Amino acid sequence: MSMFSKLKQFKDLRDQGKKLQGALEGESVTTRAMGDKVVMIMDGNMRLTGLTIDPELLNPQKKASLENAIKDAHDEALKKMQRIIAGKMQEMGGFPGMK
Repeated sequence: MSMFSKLKQFKDLRDQGKKLQGALEGESVTTRAMGDKVVMIMDGNMRLTGLTIDPELLNPQKKASLENAIKDAHDEALKKMQRIIAGKMQEMGGFPGMK
C-alpha cells in the first residue's frame, strides 16, 4: 500500500470519527442503582453530566454502599453508551480497516 493510500485511509478514518462524534452528540443514557437512590446520566462523549444521590445515602455508615452504587451505575452507563456507539458505527457502515 502506497504512502498516499495510507494518508487517504487516515483522512477517511478521521472524517468518519468526526461524523460519529456528531451522531453521538445528542445521545445520553440514564442508569439507576440501589432502587433509584443513585441516578447517573452520561452523554454520548462518555462524560458524566448528572448524578443524583438520595440524601439517605450520605450517611457515614452507608459510605461503602454509596461507593458501590456509584460504581455500579457508572459501569452500567458505560455499557449502555458502548452499545449505542457500536450501533451508530454499524449504521455508518463501520470504520475503514475495522472488520
